[in-house]
Amino acid sequence: MKKIGVSTTVASDMDRVWEYWTKPEHIIHWNFATDEWHCPRVENELKANAKFSWRMEAKDGSMGFDFEGVYDKIIKNELITYRMTDGRKVAIVFTERDNAVHIEETFEAEGTNSDEQQRAGWQAILDNFKKYVESR
Repeated sequence: MKKIGVSTTVASDMDRVWEYWTKPEHIIHWNFATDEWHCPRVENELKANAKFSWRMEAKDGSMGFDFEGVYDKIIKNELITYRMTDGRKVAIVFTERDNAVHIEETFEAEGTNSDEQQRAGWQAILDNFKKYVESR
């Protein structure tokens, strides 16, 4: 299966980045690609074989979906891997560099949307995460 990667560097320390990436009270503030969308509900149990569910929906109520999966591996401040409900795998690597944290996210492509559309959507969410962390 083809893999797609996105990345960013966040001007923050690792503990803060990890907390904002993993805690529901923060995920609801950044887990969407555009300002027309939001993430009104998050369930997140950060441990191997535990499930997560993040509700993403248009603010006007026109559409929405649950982004769900099961965690495979968690290494605090370093790595998160999980499987989405359709079986595709995702890996997120966190690396501290020069008073910042570099995040690399790799995911298996799905066959409905173009690779570029998928890359753009995942990158937009990652960029939103960066903006959220750096504005706090």
